[in-house]
Amino acid sequence: MRFSLFVHMERVSEKTSQKQLYDEMVELCQIADRGGMHAVWTGEHHGMDFTIAPNPFINLADLANKTKRVRLGTGTVIAPFWHPIKLAGEAAMTDIITDGRLELGIARGAYSFEYERLMPGLDAWNAGQRMRELIPAVKKLWEGDYAHEGEYWTFPSTTSSPRPLQQPHPPIWVAARDPNSHEFAVANGCNVQVTPLHMGDEEVEKLVGHFNAACDKFSDVPRPQIMLLRHTYVASSEDDAQVAADEVNVFYNYFGAWFKNERPVSRGMIKTLSREEIAAHPFYTPEAMRKNNVIGTPEEVIARLKAYEALGFDEYSFWIDTGMSFERKKASLERMIRDVMPAFV
Repeated sequence: MRFSLFVHMERVSEKTSQKQLYDEMVELCQIADRGGMHAVWTGEHHGMDFTIAPNPFINLADLANKTKRVRLGTGTVIAPFWHPIKLAGEAAMTDIITDGRLELGIARGAYSFEYERLMPGLDAWNAGQRMRELIPAVKKLWEGDYAHEGEYWTFPSTTSSPRPLQQPHPPIWVAARDPNSHEFAVANGCNVQVTPLHMGDEEVEKLVGHFNAACDKFSDVPRPQIMLLRHTYVASSEDDAQVAADEVNVFYNYFGAWFKNERPVSRGMIKTLSREEIAAHPFYTPEAMRKNNVIGTPEEVIARLKAYEALGFDEYSFWIDTGMSFERKKASLERMIRDVMPAFV
């Protein structure tokens, strides 16, 4: 099982400048590159300082000149916000700029906050249907001279300009949760990215079960790869792990608040959550975060990841967005590279 880094700029206050956040993100990616990680992933979000990522292709093009060998992935672009011709061309250009290091991750999106601003009236169902129409169209555009008449897009014969450096095209990853999404990905020759979010390993087993069932159903298609994305903190001690559990709990409270889309937002930041509100959450707790997420000493983390490897995951992505300080993120990532990854050589 190989390892990657999943990272964004993130903040819930203006204490840290956006420029500093970007510089810190780049440094984390460079540590991953020097440390032998397989890839770094960064996604797409709009109008949210909680996850600052308006166009991952810009970030990846910059990272191509600041790293040496690490693969560079979109984790993920939001399908309904892209026209097939535009996505095909920008992804191909990024593949050229990165010298063939692009991994293209695509998802339907999750935040209604973004839907109602970029595409009012869009819901999760139609976002998913747009993704299902988008991906085959992008692949055909890379082949060339492709005309499309679909439910969401129609255009005459077109060839992506440029075309990607990797042939036949960069690896495509689909963020999947329900069985239908797994089946769509596998049937279309796409790799699969899954995340249990705050839930425990029973959710991990359910997700890999969906993937395996899809592979069995479409056994005539070469088996794609599957990646597990989890919030991870490699601690220096049990006390350090408990601090991380508190921090990740605060992160998920803000994640949940953004997802519900009911709280006031000003200048890209959601209204601050009080300690009382965080403590009163019905299922986000430090204890649950310590148990469910991969938080612990190197020995604990190795044992947890060995179990994921045994389930058949090809890649484990270290989700470092946790609301904690840059110094703590950096120390955890360095312990991951130094103390955990050698157990998987």
